[in-house]
Amino acid sequence: MRAETENKEKRKLPVGIESFEKIRREGFYYVDKTTMIRELLSKWGEVNLFTRPRRFGKSLNMSMLKSFLELGCDSSLFDGLEISRETELCEKYMGQFPVISISLKGVGASDFKTARALLCSVIGNEALRFLFLLDSSRLSEQEKEMYRKLIHVSPDGPDNFEFSDDVLMRSLRTLSGLLQKHFEKKAIILIDEYDVPLAKANEEGYYEQMTMLIRNLFEQALKTNESLYFAVLTGCLRVAKESIFTGLNNPKILSITTVRFDEYFGFTDREVREMLKYYDLEEKYDTVRDWYDGYHFGNVDVYCPWDVISYIDDLTDDKDIQPRDYWSNTSSNDVVRHFIEKVGRGLTRSELEMLVAGENVTKEIHEELTYNRLYDSVDNIWSVLFMTGYLTQRGKPDGNRIQLSIPNREIRKIFTGQIMTMFRMQTGRDGKMLNAFCDALSTGRAEEVETLFNAYLSRTIGIRDTFVKKPTKENFYHGVLLGILGFKDDWFVRSNHESGEGYSDILIRIESEDIGIIIEVKYAENGRFDSVCAGAVEQIRKKGYTSSLEEEGCQTIFCYGIACYRKKCRVMMEVKKEA
Repeated sequence: MRAETENKEKRKLPVGIESFEKIRREGFYYVDKTTMIRELLSKWGEVNLFTRPRRFGKSLNMSMLKSFLELGCDSSLFDGLEISRETELCEKYMGQFPVISISLKGVGASDFKTARALLCSVIGNEALRFLFLLDSSRLSEQEKEMYRKLIHVSPDGPDNFEFSDDVLMRSLRTLSGLLQKHFEKKAIILIDEYDVPLAKANEEGYYEQMTMLIRNLFEQALKTNESLYFAVLTGCLRVAKESIFTGLNNPKILSITTVRFDEYFGFTDREVREMLKYYDLEEKYDTVRDWYDGYHFGNVDVYCPWDVISYIDDLTDDKDIQPRDYWSNTSSNDVVRHFIEKVGRGLTRSELEMLVAGENVTKEIHEELTYNRLYDSVDNIWSVLFMTGYLTQRGKPDGNRIQLSIPNREIRKIFTGQIMTMFRMQTGRDGKMLNAFCDALSTGRAEEVETLFNAYLSRTIGIRDTFVKKPTKENFYHGVLLGILGFKDDWFVRSNHESGEGYSDILIRIESEDIGIIIEVKYAENGRFDSVCAGAVEQIRKKGYTSSLEEEGCQTIFCYGIACYRKKCRVMMEVKKEA
């Protein structure tokens, strides 16, 4: 009972919460990143761009900055946090600026008109926070009219803001100017996920229109804006200057290769250990590290915060729950699919196999790209994979040449999942080979099964399990077999099915013929095919794996032992017929 009481007293985990104020007011667990404020204020540029992969705390850090800098802020939100020790800095900067804060995360639609309307809504709703401008004695009637245009709502509904092109493109500049005149203080502009509208526009075919709109908006707000103190932008990619940053005075780029701010996006090992200790989950450290660590930003190794928080939240309900892929559920993994499709067209099979095996591949990385050119070449895709967190840096870069590797088991699972999806698609297109393989299986022709399975293996991208250093080396071959067998409509295929005194790897019942098939897959370390193969057949016999098929009425059961090593296999077979 005491343990339950203690658990209830623990702070809630902020799954999906990006509001600094909400986390602090509602008693959620917070990993203190407030020293980022000191670093930013000690050496900022007029425009500061942070690029990080998704789900690494960009939005929460932007919310933290707003809570600290904005006029009228609640200083108690920072009580007990690291930044509160910086007395002089807090006196000079805390609550001293009008802040314009927008997120472009939701500005994505299937057409430009709708996306533009969403952008108007984002800016219009932010402008509504400053209704006091209508009563300001420091603003002229003409200036108040300029403000009214920023909060003009169309007849279609209260959330539908209606701006002319001129008003929209000058909106952030106008708002910062009005705020400066009212408060007699320059404004800070925060723009979170600045590149999401460009990514969506590229997917839907209106990239040029959106690029022009964002370029004009940013030029007005961020270039020679006398009302701007400084601006902070976050995004996933560093979009090439000629695309939307034309004319800006060299924005300060703070990317994943930059040493400054390297520890503020993502959790450090110390922070993860502290969190696990707080929730009495220290024994899960190795699992959390294997699955969610491995990213390298600047000079620091970090974990993905979204994954760590999500998994620990699940563990607080069930300490036996297995880790899973939380990251890919938050967005598309199209870049991995595009990458794998380049095999034979600029990407060698060996390079992909090395990555999946946990090895490094050295490539030249270009951090400046445009969304409409991301998939033009495999060279661009290497850069995208790096900047979006699917690959990470190992060792020191040599100029633009960086050693790349898959960071952890979670991302590896995304790669292997895409590889198996591609394999199944290829298998489905070759009906002749598929039918020949299944026909050999169902008639007990072991030599032909071996020949055809070897042919399949030679076509696949090999997935070696040196990466995970766990006894799961059969899983790849098991997956290949299931990928092949899944196309037989009249075959009832079960995986890891309980039968006899254990669980058979693959159990098949051919319903129309009362034929059963059992397959036991083993990894033949160092190519010991014959002994391993014989052992697999012996396991089927000793464990009585045929019992469930016999109970289902199968008259003939083919028992296959398949030993695999790298891209070779050996097949042995015994047949059991009802007397």
